[in-house]
Amino acid sequence: MVQSLDRSQGRIGGGAANETGAPTSTFTGNRALQIEEPLIFEMGQPGRCGVDLPEPPKVRDRLNGLKRAGEIGLPGLSEPQVVQHYTRLSQKNYAIDMGVYPLGSCTMKHNPRINEKVARLPGIGDLHPLQPVSTVQGALELIDRLAHWLKTLTGMPAVAMSPAAGAHGEMCGMMAIAAALEARGERAKRKVVLAPESAHGTNPATAAALGFTVKPIPANDHGRVDLAALKAALGPDVAAIMLTNPNTCGLFENEIVEISRAVHEAGAFFYCDGANFNAIVGRVRPGDLGVDCMHINLHKTFSTPHGGGGPGAGPVVLSAALAPYAPYPWIVKDGDTWRVAEDGAAVDGKPLGRLKAFHGQMGMFTRALSYIMSHGADGLKQAAEDAVLSANYVMASLKDVMTPAFEGPCMHEALFDDSFLKDTGVSTLDFAKAMIDEGYHPMTMYFPLVVHGALLIEPTESQAKEDLDLFIGALRSLAERAKSGTAAEDFKAAPRFAPRRRLDETLAARKPVLRWRPSNNPPEGDPMKQAAE
Repeated sequence: MVQSLDRSQGRIGGGAANETGAPTSTFTGNRALQIEEPLIFEMGQPGRCGVDLPEPPKVRDRLNGLKRAGEIGLPGLSEPQVVQHYTRLSQKNYAIDMGVYPLGSCTMKHNPRINEKVARLPGIGDLHPLQPVSTVQGALELIDRLAHWLKTLTGMPAVAMSPAAGAHGEMCGMMAIAAALEARGERAKRKVVLAPESAHGTNPATAAALGFTVKPIPANDHGRVDLAALKAALGPDVAAIMLTNPNTCGLFENEIVEISRAVHEAGAFFYCDGANFNAIVGRVRPGDLGVDCMHINLHKTFSTPHGGGGPGAGPVVLSAALAPYAPYPWIVKDGDTWRVAEDGAAVDGKPLGRLKAFHGQMGMFTRALSYIMSHGADGLKQAAEDAVLSANYVMASLKDVMTPAFEGPCMHEALFDDSFLKDTGVSTLDFAKAMIDEGYHPMTMYFPLVVHGALLIEPTESQAKEDLDLFIGALRSLAERAKSGTAAEDFKAAPRFAPRRRLDETLAARKPVLRWRPSNNPPEGDPMKQAAE
């Protein structure tokens, strides 16, 4: 029997057959159009290059003894090899353009292509941040127009546009709160930030990074903030609460006005995490709920690319109490001319300073404004309603075979616990891995932490009903198989049909192999070592 190189735990060597003689794997490791793909370094050959480069001219060495002594180590490939390699890799990625992407808490929504086209228009896609202000008047007006929409949709009087992402926006909002407390002479005594147990992990991290002490607030039996516990925690040492609404259990905080009133009566500020704004945009204005500041993840609400390391944008809307501390630069209109106020002396109030170079992410602003204007106020409201409808459709369709974490309807995401898997031998992780074999990216697992074995599904407004029906059918099938009591081993072996099968993710996290080495010289503990041998 001929065996091919087993490059990982997940690959099945070629040439094997089952009892009937039918092949269970192939010589190449490929499975029809599911092409086996080595590392690009494994493909490279010394001396091979896709282009002819002239010999560089001799120049005086100005590297002060730091000149490279050996080869740089890049793989040698022809142009077709490079194109084929990255094309095949792209076909192994799951994306929102391929199907339902149920990742809860992340709002993986479709990006209309018109927004991408607008962001690439001449005069927008080729802007440079160091151009003279006189040559970017349209861009400044565009940013101001988006700012107007964000203030209108949230019911807030001011917005800081420069934060580069959601967590950066959190930092901006909490810095504004710290500046306001400093102006009141209370920064030294108000050192505690309250964070519900279902908060996004960046919330307590942001507070801690700014020197605050984080105090968790438990949830009640309905998955919402325990109002009595919150009131008991309020005192003269509390600076703010950082709360997400709708929260990470997919539920609207129905006591939000009472929470806001209690926080303000204690002299603290109300920071709202806007990650889930997509569920309420056009329906509820956070400013009307007593929110002092809220970051908006443009990619989660107004359709800009999500994931891949950025770029992102996290504008922060601010109440009248915090508006004077908004960071600069600000965009100001003098008559018919737009300008950028670069320092605190040029604007009203006491800005907390500059958060980043230049003024936000122009490409993200353009996509967001395109999305907003193409939908209009009525379309944005319908998108939020459709997102909530989709999540409730998923919840209603699965509640008889899976176990909803809380009773009653949800908002934008459906949250289940692992009770339906009790005594089956199948874990939340096993269930999620089996979803890969069905052709779906797993939902968010084990989050929020207030729910045991959580499975968090957010379909957004992007998916057609027939696509949701197929997704629901797949989950029902998996739930019924798991509860049959005979499929535990199958679940533990999943995914079986992916290019790479079940990997030891704990080992990979604790002993990552960060550098490729030739197979004849693997580092100690390298999982490639056994494969190469």
